[in-house]
Amino acid sequence: MTLSPVAIFHSPFPTKFGVPRQSGVVPRLKGMIVFEPEYQNRDYIRGIGDFEYLWLIWGFSANDHQAVGPTVRPPLLGGNKSVGVFATRSPYRPNPLGLSSVKLLEIEETKDRGAVLIVEGADLMDGTPVYDIKPYLAYADSHEGAKSGFTDTYQWQQLEVAYPEHLQTRFSQDELDILTQVLSQDPRPHFHHDPERVYGMPYAGYDVKFKVCDGVLKVVDILKI
Repeated sequence: MTLSPVAIFHSPFPTKFGVPRQSGVVPRLKGMIVFEPEYQNRDYIRGIGDFEYLWLIWGFSANDHQAVGPTVRPPLLGGNKSVGVFATRSPYRPNPLGLSSVKLLEIEETKDRGAVLIVEGADLMDGTPVYDIKPYLAYADSHEGAKSGFTDTYQWQQLEVAYPEHLQTRFSQDELDILTQVLSQDPRPHFHHDPERVYGMPYAGYDVKFKVCDGVLKVVDILKI
């Protein structure tokens, strides 16, 4: 079977570093789905506006390698405990496909790109190929009280985020709020614990520099890219 993208996803994240680890954890993060020319016929999305959420099937296009064995080490477990690849959402899989649920905000009509879908809550980097789009069905896709494996035991420990006041003006208040949500999820690899190490995370045309020490993420600079 050969897969070809039906659309390309656009987001404020030009690289995978900093992208939310799951869809929905940063619910206000906006993205845009732009259909490939052969799928810009409006009939392809007739009726889609009646749905509030969508499933996206997409490709881990930034991976430089695929799964090399049956187990992976999820970052939620500190990167030092192995579980089966099919018991995780690791991007390193036999087939590098991702699945995300996003909220459909609006359908924007454009002259050169046809109908564009504006969505919230995605965990895709800019330029990600989207292979299929399906409506989310509440009666079938929601399972109240369902067990969630090791994620029921190990919770993300959100970080406190601190900015120097003069750096906060780099973004609008909405952009700053979203950035704070992203940083609070701790975008570092989970085996990195050097409090003096400075990380750089590209976001919305800027390189956000930060350190993490004692549960506090301190933004040290925000540079225009």
